[in-house]
Amino acid sequence: MGEPLSPERPKKLSVVVFSGDFDKVHYALVMASAAAATDTPVTLFFTMEATRALLRPGADGVPAWATQPVSAGETTGADLDATFQQRGVGGFETLLSACLELDVRFMVCEMGLKAMDLSREDLRPDIAFDVGGVVTFLNDAHKDGSVVFI
Repeated sequence: MGEPLSPERPKKLSVVVFSGDFDKVHYALVMASAAAATDTPVTLFFTMEATRALLRPGADGVPAWATQPVSAGETTGADLDATFQQRGVGGFETLLSACLELDVRFMVCEMGLKAMDLSREDLRPDIAFDVGGVVTFLNDAHKDGSVVFI
């Protein structure tokens, strides 16, 4: 059995997902799904290169996250995701589905989209995104919560 939840834990988890590295975006999903599974509200705020993980699949059907680089090494998101799954670690799509089922809020930074020359229409249609800026994200955070930058 796991460690008991602390009554002093944050009332909300707000995560700025900035890095475009697959392993970092993957871990943001790990944190979000774990927090949501323990009844902690979560907002994931995707901006800059991290937004590319949530683009629509390419014409070949390959998910955008599969082509992302990994922070250490010369592998891709698809390679590391396969390794994770072989080792019993949740894959990207499994974690993403868990976040959606557990009502994690997905926000996309309006400035980040502009900076990356992307639009809402470029993003996956199976995720309900709120598009807003940093002020929107900060207003969504909780005074007794934690803000994490990945």
